Amino acid sequence: MKILVTGGTGFIGKALLPHFNHEHLVVLSRNPNRAYQQLGHHIKVITCLDELPDFNDIDVVINLAGEPIVNKRWSDRQKEVICQSRWDITRKLVEKIKASTSPPHTFISGSAVGIYGDQKSASFDESLEVNNADFAHLVCRKWEEEALAAQSEKTRVCLLRTGIVLARQGGALARMLPAYQLGLGGPIGSGEQYFPWIHMQDMVKGILFLLKHPEASGAYNFTAPNPVTNKEFSQTLARVLHRPHILKTPAWLLKMGLGESSTLLLDSQRALPVRLQEQGFHFSFPKLEHALEETLS
Repeated sequence: MKILVTGGTGFIGKALLPHFNHEHLVVLSRNPNRAYQQLGHHIKVITCLDELPDFNDIDVVINLAGEPIVNKRWSDRQKEVICQSRWDITRKLVEKIKASTSPPHTFISGSAVGIYGDQKSASFDESLEVNNADFAHLVCRKWEEEALAAQSEKTRVCLLRTGIVLARQGGALARMLPAYQLGLGGPIGSGEQYFPWIHMQDMVKGILFLLKHPEASGAYNFTAPNPVTNKEFSQTLARVLHRPHILKTPAWLLKMGLGESSTLLLDSQRALPVRLQEQGFHFSFPKLEHALEETLS
């Protein structure tokens, strides 16, 4: 099986690619030297999709590319970078897929639970349809629309509506750890907002599951089946680290420091992975405490 991956040197990509040792891997990267150093020399690295005349000999495309959405304030310029880093590469991949006479049979493309907006305490699955004007929703909706244009009798499209991925080496947890290790951790805002999380091992396992199940298509919530509130998450993390849990970050301070991007921490998404579970996927880490203990051990 020949697999093309974008975002292969990113947070999820680096965890996923070692599981494809026996496949023929092609990775799109702007920095080939870094890609070879991080991923090994058994892969082929391209710097531009035009290096491939078509996708006729590609079986699977996995699209994980995108500027991190949480690292910087959302200035107009940063919003443009966030959008185009997702939309442009997805559009180009779809154009290549549609132009191929024997296109890839599977296109797996990233998205996020941000597509649902703020749903307060209500639980929901992939059937929830939302139409609002907040930035995270608009980014994800357009991203998914671009990807779904590849759907055909020859190509199935799976969308990864990803929550907060837990891993020690990167992502939200790595940024939270220093404060918690110093005993300075605590809930954000009211703490009542739901925090949709998934262990990195289940993230990777879920992508492999979709690859192995040709009947799978459409949107999937990549979130653990037991979402918790931000307060519960914070208390559990402090307990696993054997640290106090006494401080709190008020919403106004977060909004002052992060601006509009603070919605990523203050909005509530009690997202359930109904479609994955209905199709037979079993989570290795369905409960938060076990997931954090394994991640931080």
